[in-house]
Amino acid sequence: MGRTLLLLGGLLASGSALAQTSEPSTQSGGASETMAHLLSREYEIKAAVPNGTKLIVFLQKGTSAYACEFVSVTKTRCGSVN
Repeated sequence: MGRTLLLLGGLLASGSALAQTSEPSTQSGGASETMAHLLSREYEIKAAVPNGTKLIVFLQKGTSAYACEFVSVTKTRCGSVN
């Protein structure tokens, strides 16, 4: 738990730097989202959970939510949850 919170704190502190180098993923509608784009649209990081060696970060704004998987420190894949 402490390790996850520490990692989440690091992501929050450097979120825009990580987000700018993220690779977009293609969603079913053909639109691409990056962490930078979601954060610039005022999405908030609500949770982060480890998934093996990867980290899944959940972002939300109102009733819209996204999950971003950190494949590496600089690469993410984001997709709409709803």
